[in-house]
Amino acid sequence: MRVYLSADMEGVTGLVDAADVQPGGRDYERGRLLMAEDVNAAVRGALAAGATDILVNDAHGPMRNLRPEDLHPEARLVRGSPKTMGMLAGLEPGHDAMICVGYHSRAGTAGVLSHSFMGHEIEDIWLDDRPVGEIGLAQATAAALGVPLVALTGDDTACAEAAAWDDSITTVTVKRAHGRFAADLLPVTQAHHHIETAVATALSTRPPTAAATGGEHTLAVRWQSASVAAILPGIPGVTTTDSRTTRATGELPALYRLFGVWMRVAASLTNQAPYC
Repeated sequence: MRVYLSADMEGVTGLVDAADVQPGGRDYERGRLLMAEDVNAAVRGALAAGATDILVNDAHGPMRNLRPEDLHPEARLVRGSPKTMGMLAGLEPGHDAMICVGYHSRAGTAGVLSHSFMGHEIEDIWLDDRPVGEIGLAQATAAALGVPLVALTGDDTACAEAAAWDDSITTVTVKRAHGRFAADLLPVTQAHHHIETAVATALSTRPPTAAATGGEHTLAVRWQSASVAAILPGIPGVTTTDSRTTRATGELPALYRLFGVWMRVAASLTNQAPYC
């Protein structure tokens, strides 16, 4: 069984603040170790379920948060940026299942460190007119490749968002949000136990096969800055619906990759820091 694991950081056990998850932050070094421990708990669960190949993609920020020496020795690591598929780099149809560790809820929610990909620069995202964040877009892209998202860890708002998007996803709540920068934390050892056992169960009971969900989708993004929406229609197939909203239609995962280009353009124009 081949398992793909996308590891974000905001939804990791014990982390609540930008200083926990941004390089140079007061508690970042501690945060990256806690990130590795959550990932390793998921890896142990995958191994218990019979996984023979586990690929971990460092999907947070600069994507150099996980140190190879901290990772479980049975897992391989995709590290660094830029990557053409960003948070889903390395995901391919040959994978039997995907796990998301440390994910967070979308922009506009009261979840811990909630945002959609780019801090406050992205105000809203819609996939086929349905509000979506990093969780839903990851699930939809994986489904287009025939890979089911079977388990996700994060705070209670991220887990609720995942369940609302696809109720077949097994979720593991490691903290309960008290706003964007505070939470009621599950004890670390308990969180790791829950992650390990939930991942093992989710992989053991997953459907034996998953049919790829082809067809076209429409992605729309509302930006904080009108300058971003003014520039992006220079890319073929991109249109605007108002002064700050761009959209494009295409098949996943190509549409996910195109969205990555949009974010590169936006970052070059705005240079906005997240979590403001």
